[in-house]
Amino acid sequence: MGAVNEPLTCHIYRSTRKADTYLYLAEKDDFSVLPEELLQVFGEPEFSFSLEISANRRLAKEDPEQVLHNLHDRGYHLQMADDLLVEQQLALKGLN
Repeated sequence: MGAVNEPLTCHIYRSTRKADTYLYLAEKDDFSVLPEELLQVFGEPEFSFSLEISANRRLAKEDPEQVLHNLHDRGYHLQMADDLLVEQQLALKGLN
């Protein structure tokens, strides 16, 4: 994978169990990079779309530099709904 400051095409999946919760993957359909616990909470990932992300691209709810860092470092990034309870966010963040 390239450097964090280089554009990267990622693949975005929505959760079938958690509203407004999304996974960004560096490799399409490569769920092997995800912790098993995350997949259990997230449910069956449903493909939404692919998107090229760069450090200066605006994203609606995420910091593009953080997304790129996570994609390069782990192969995935988790975006959670703003209205999840704090306890739910902490539990999911622990898996992220």
